[in-house]
Parts: sequence; C-alpha cells; structure tokens
Amino acid sequence: MFNKTGVLLIAAIVLIGAGSVVAAEAEATSEAGQTSAERARDGIIKSIEFDGNSKFKDHVLRQRLGFELGDKLDPFLAEGGRLTISEVYRKIGFTSIKVTLDRDRLARGHLFYTIEEGPRSRIAFIDFAGNEVMSKGTLKHVVKTTERKWLLWPFYYTEEAVEEDLNRLRDFYYDRGYLDYKIEAETEVSDDGTEVEVVFVIEEGPVYRIGTIALKGNKHFSDEDLRGRIESGEGQVYLKPLAVRDATVLAKAYREIGFVDAEVYQRVRFTPSAKDQLVTVEFEVVEGNRYRIGRIDIAGNEETQDKTIRRVLDEYEFTPGQWYNAGVAPKQGRGLLEKYAQRAAVAQEVLIRPVEAADGSTDTKDVRIDVKEGSTGMIMPGVGVSSDSGVIGRLVYRQRNFDLTDWPEDPGGLLTPWRHWKGAGQNFSVTLEPGTKYSQYYVDFVDPYWRDRPVTFHALGRSWDRYRESYDENRLKGYFSFEKRLRGRWRRSIGFRAENVRVDDLDLDAPREIVDVKGHTALFGAKLGIGETAVDDRYTPSKGHVFSVDYEQVTGDYDFGVLGGNYVHYFTLREDVLGRRTVLAAKVQAATIVGGDAPPFEKFYSGGTGQYGLRGFEYRGVSTRGLQLNVANPEYKDPIGSDWVFLANTEVTIPMISENFALLLFVDSGTVDTGSYRLSVGAGLQIMVPQIFGDIPMRFEIATPLMKDDDDETQVFSFSAGGMF
Repeated sequence: MFNKTGVLLIAAIVLIGAGSVVAAEAEATSEAGQTSAERARDGIIKSIEFDGNSKFKDHVLRQRLGFELGDKLDPFLAEGGRLTISEVYRKIGFTSIKVTLDRDRLARGHLFYTIEEGPRSRIAFIDFAGNEVMSKGTLKHVVKTTERKWLLWPFYYTEEAVEEDLNRLRDFYYDRGYLDYKIEAETEVSDDGTEVEVVFVIEEGPVYRIGTIALKGNKHFSDEDLRGRIESGEGQVYLKPLAVRDATVLAKAYREIGFVDAEVYQRVRFTPSAKDQLVTVEFEVVEGNRYRIGRIDIAGNEETQDKTIRRVLDEYEFTPGQWYNAGVAPKQGRGLLEKYAQRAAVAQEVLIRPVEAADGSTDTKDVRIDVKEGSTGMIMPGVGVSSDSGVIGRLVYRQRNFDLTDWPEDPGGLLTPWRHWKGAGQNFSVTLEPGTKYSQYYVDFVDPYWRDRPVTFHALGRSWDRYRESYDENRLKGYFSFEKRLRGRWRRSIGFRAENVRVDDLDLDAPREIVDVKGHTALFGAKLGIGETAVDDRYTPSKGHVFSVDYEQVTGDYDFGVLGGNYVHYFTLREDVLGRRTVLAAKVQAATIVGGDAPPFEKFYSGGTGQYGLRGFEYRGVSTRGLQLNVANPEYKDPIGSDWVFLANTEVTIPMISENFALLLFVDSGTVDTGSYRLSVGAGLQIMVPQIFGDIPMRFEIATPLMKDDDDETQVFSFSAGGMF
C-alpha cells in the first residue's frame, strides 16, 4: 500500500505527464497552424487549376486572374481570383455561377477553383410599368436591353447592362423636365435559371417648367444681352440638354472676345411651390481676365514654312494685338483654327495653346503652336470603281504641302521630286487613270493663299475619254481660276477655260443632235461667281448654309451662256455624348442654258451620283432623248442633254461606330426640260478614309424611284470606292 505521500506523488506525476501531452499537442497544433499560415503567406503559387469550366478555357481564366505561377502566394489575392472568375461569368449572363476555392490545397501553394457554371440566362421579356406620358415604344428605343440581339441571337442578362439602362432611362426623363422621377428594375429568374424577365418600374412625376432664369457673375455683358443669346425661356419645359447648350453658347460669346478662361455653369434650383412645379435655371458666369494676343511662336515644323500656318491665322484675324479668340482656338484644344491649320500644313496634329506673356504683361497671352508633321507626298498606285464610271486604274503622284518655288539645286534632284517642292501648303498632283468606261490624265495645281492672301489659285490641264451611249467623247482642257475669300463669309471667283472636244465612233443609230457635232469643237469660256459660306465647319458642316451662283459665257464654235446656282442648308438633329452629330442637309440646285444653243456635250444630264446626281437613276439616265437615225422604227432612245435642270435633295447622315462610318438616309427629286417630276428614296453607307482619299468618302447606296418618266433609265444600287494595291 502506498502511503498518503506516495499517492500525492503519483498524482502529481500523472498530472505533469498529462499536462506535457496536452502542451505538446497544443504546441504541435499551434506549430501546424503557423506553418499553414506561413505557407499561405510566404510561399509561392505552384499551380493554378480549374474544374467544371466549359464556357472559358483554362488559359483564358488564368489571364483574367491578375497573377501567375511563381508569384508570391497571398490568400487575399487567391480569394480575389475567385471573385474575378465569378464576375467574368456574370458579365456574360451566368447569373447562378458558383466558384469555390480549395483551402487545403491553397495551404500547399496549389490554387484549385471549382466552377459550377449553371445555365446562361437570356432575356425572355422586357416591359415597362407605370409610364403614362412616354410610350413603351419610345422607352424601348432608350434602353439597350432587348429580347433579341441583332434580331437573331438571344440577349443575355447581366446586372451591369440593366443598371446602364436604368441610368439611360433616368437621363432620358431628366433631360425632358421630369425631375422627380423614380425608376427601378425588377427581375424574375425562371426556376431553371435559363430565362430572366425584366420590368422597369417608372414613376414619372410631374414635368417641371422654368419659372425664372437667373444670371450670376456677368459683368462684361448685361443680363439682357446674355438672355438674347439663349434658347431657354421662362414658362418653357426645363430641358437639360438645351440649358447645357445655352451655357456653351454664353461661354463662347466671352471666349471669342478675349476671355480665354471664361466658364459658364448651369444649375437648377427648385422653387418652393409644389403646385406649379417651377424651377429656377441659374447660369453662373466666371469671366476671368481678358487678354490680347502677344507673340506667336511656331515649333515642330521642320519642312513646313511658318507662313503656311500664319496665313491661316491671318485669315481668321488671330494675330498679335487682337483679342485672343478662344472661340476658334480654345485653351483645351480641338478648335476650328487648329483643324484648319492642320489641313493647311497637312500635319498629323497642330496644337494651339495660350501661354504666359514672355514680357510679363498681365493683359496679353503669347501663343505657342506645336506642329507634328506627317507624310505629305505620295506615289500611289491603286484602283477605283464606281457605278457611274466603271473600273478605273490609278497612278497618282501627289504633294499636298507643295512649294512651287523650291527647285532642286542640281538637275539630278528632278529624279527625286518627293525631296523637293514642299513646305508652302500648295497642292500638286499628276494623275493617270485608265478605265473601262472613262479614262483621264491630268496635272493639277492649287495654291489656297496666292501671294499670301486669302485667294485660291487653281490651274488644271486635263485630257479625258468617255464612252457615251452612241459615241465616244474626248476632251483636252486647260483651265485656271481665282477665288477671293472676302472678310466675313462671302467669296467671289473668276475662271477661264479653253477646250477642244472631239466626238467620234458614232453608232449607226446615233440621233441627229449627235451627228451634227461629230468631229472637233473648240470652246472658250469665262466664268464669274459669287457665294457665301456660313457654316460652323467648312470641312464637315453641321449647321449653317452654303450658297453660290455663277455665270459662264462660252464662245468659239458655239456661243451660249450657262447660269447656275445652288443652296445647301445644314441642320444638327442630334448630338451624342461623344460629340458625334446627326446632320440633315437640304440642297436645291438649278442650271440653265441662256443666250444661245449649246451642243449636247455642254447640256445637262441628271441621274447617278455626279454633279447633277439623282440616285435611283442611271448616270445620265434622266435627260431629253434624241430620235434614232438609220433604223426602220426609230425611237427616242439616247440622251442628248436638256436645256435646264432642277434638283431638290435631302440627306440625313447618322454617325455609327466612329466618325468615319455613317448611315445615310436620303430623298432625291428633280426634273429636266422634258418628262415628269422624278422622286426617289434610299439609304446607304458612307466610309471615310482620310489617309488615302482625303475628304472624298466611299459610298454604297440603294435607292428606289417612286416617281419617274417612261424614258428614264433606273438603277437601284450605286457606289463609288477606291483603294490602294
């Protein structure tokens, strides 16, 4: 038997042993836990694997994670990868996606993601509830979510797409004066997760009108003066886009007269009158200081002469001593003056910026102009095709920044013309264009600032052949003209031509009018013209008008006059958030022979896409017809030209993917001195490739004649295109 002391001793030993075991286990557990954490914190990623994914391949998901094999292992990044994978799936309509991360493998440096994709949820139904003023048809055009994509494939549900549509609807209502709207989206997913119904629940609220227009901060202009410049008015429905445009107009009024830093902000304040739903529209003007132009420095132009840029500035009175016109040259860039200077120098980019005056003056701003030059000369082989002229081969030498006075110092330089004759902003080209229906060869020279003045000098020497309906026509022409741009928007011009026209290879049944002009005809013409260009942008106008009228007196083997004129008005129908404008152009054009009888090749032909284009009809398909000769039953078949022509056309240009792609909708109409009135409607696609064709677009158009004459020749599809080999 153990005595009491022995028992206590044994109990103590047992307790100590048990404590040691517990401590050892706890230490082991602690050590093991510490090791896992340390491995997760301080190890590296040894593998990245996925299981259950069928929509995306493994390498695609790895690219989305943001980390890769060999990177430091971080549990937080690993968890972030799980969320990233879930987001990748949700963005394309997998609403029930589940992604799990294997924690045990994570501790050993292996990232193993298990993916339960579930079904992809398509939009089965879209509806609107609560809307009373705006129709469902109108609202469906506002949102992008739809039951079908491109009329064929399903549109899949994503939270982001619905949220974007909510913002579109909210902006739509707010922009139209519904300031108390409440718009939410309710969604219902089918039991199997394959379909989602979306209902936009709308409380339109009342429409708000303008109770008061308040002006604040204006000192230079009076309230009355500024009110006269804006379109928003008291009593009108508050339209945010109109108010924002008004603020832009007011800011431009300041910037045009030297307030370089002027800003105008529009705000809405609610009037404490719930009954009337009135708001106060406040235009806050921050005028800033007014500056004159100091010194103008041009940098970056190694080949382009300074005067090429300065002549553009002079024409727009942007010269030292004048008020700094930040309307055409805003400090933030992208102004018209930059665009015009860039075109004059044929540069990649021209930046015009106001800088602090070098002489320390506080009321002037010096101007820094940075030019990034581009390639201005080219030798371009290519091919063109059009429904009017057939297939045309092309070999062009063109220098768009030509200098007629820059001759090489030795005759050997004549063999490398692209190294000489450049820098003065002139345009020179030699073109060889043999074709299947039409061939031409010409030398063309244009100086937009003749003798450094706003006068365009144009000289042309050209030979061309055209295969007509019942004969061949060849012309050899010399031409030169001057057009002076007057202060303001008007211009006047004078031009002269000398031309030899040869008509030969007549068909047996050619009409009498063609037979009578067989052989050579000499023509000499002098033309006077006057016009007005009042547009916001003379290269890509979106509002304003262009008007011109001219008269040419022709002598030689024939004596007659040609009186013509045209008027085009541009309207901006819509401007999106990127500044792209939907533009309506309405054009009226007319011409007539006066004071004599003109030969058939000087008369007017309509149809096609040329000068007197009438889409939906063939080139020269609308014309007076001549009676056949030398046939048993003669008919009025081949066109012989008309003594007058009248056209009235409208066209809407809708920008698409970018400014270089546009949808065309048009209505063409007109008549000549015989037959009834013609009318056609159509649509088309316009593609601009400025690097190759400059301002000349490629066009593909389909038109349907709704009104025509029995003798007219129709053509549903018309096109013009060109390209380089």
